[in-house]
Amino acid sequence: MSDNGKIPRPLRVLVKNLARRMHHEPETREEFLELLRRSGEVIGQEAADTIERVLQVSELRVRDVMIPRKNMVTVGKDWPPEKMLEVLVQSAHSRFPVVDGEPGKVAGIFLAKDLLRHFHDSAGRRFKLRDWLRPPVFIPESKRLNVLLGEFRAGRSHMAIVVDEYGDASGLVTIEDVLEQIVGDIEDEHDFDEEGMILPRGSDEFTVKAHIPIADFNKYFDAKFSDHELDTIGGLVTRAFGHVPKRGETIGMAGFVFEVLNADSRRVYLLRARRTQAAGGAP
Repeated sequence: MSDNGKIPRPLRVLVKNLARRMHHEPETREEFLELLRRSGEVIGQEAADTIERVLQVSELRVRDVMIPRKNMVTVGKDWPPEKMLEVLVQSAHSRFPVVDGEPGKVAGIFLAKDLLRHFHDSAGRRFKLRDWLRPPVFIPESKRLNVLLGEFRAGRSHMAIVVDEYGDASGLVTIEDVLEQIVGDIEDEHDFDEEGMILPRGSDEFTVKAHIPIADFNKYFDAKFSDHELDTIGGLVTRAFGHVPKRGETIGMAGFVFEVLNADSRRVYLLRARRTQAAGGAP
C-alpha cells in the first residue's frame, strides 16, 4: 500500500488480472491480501509471498529491525589504524560508525576498504581518519521501512544511523536489514548470533526474528520452551496458532505474548515478544 492507502498502479494491474480470473475485485486491504494468498497458482507462490511482504514493509518502522547501539560495532575517532584493523578483521564488516568519545555520538562512517587502501598506498604517510570519513545518514526510529528503502536507493547508501529524540545514536540499520523483510533472511557466515536477533524495546518488550533457534531464545530470556519437535521460535508460535498467522495476530505462551509483525502465507518472519511474567513451563 502507498502512504495514502491506495494500491500502487503496477499492483492494481495485477489485481485486475487476478480478479478477472477469480471473478472478484477486492475493495479492502484484507480482501486484496486474501486474493493475493489465493493467487499462488496464477503467479507462483514465491511471487505472491514476496508481494505480500512488500506491502507489509510499508507498515514496519526502523525501530522494528534496527541493530541496537549496544550491538553496534564501532571504531573510535582517535584510534590508530592498527587498532581499527583488528576490529575490521574480527567483525568482517565493511562499514563502521565512527564515534567521538561517547557511544551515542557518531561523527561519520568509515569503510573497511579505505583502511586497506591506506596500508597499500600510504608509503609511510601518517593515517588521518578525518580524510576518510563519510558523512553519516541520520534517521528517526519512526521512519517507515519503505521510505527508508527509497532513500537508500536514491542516495546509494547502505547504512543509516538511527537517532533518538535527543539526537544520540540508538542503533543502526542497513539496506540488508530492510531487504530481509522482503526477500527473507539473508544469511552469511558473519551474521550476529541471538543478540542480533533480539532487539529490546523496553524492560519487557522485544522485537524478535522468527528464525532464532528456540535454544537461543531460551538462553536469552531464561525461558523453557521445548525444542524437541521444532527448531525455531517462529515455528513454535505458528504451531500454537494452528495456522500461519497474519500480521497483527497475537497469542500468549508460557509468560510471553507474541505479536506477528511480518509474515506471508507460508511463514513468520518478525515477531514482537512481550514478557508478562517469569517465563517457565514448556508449552
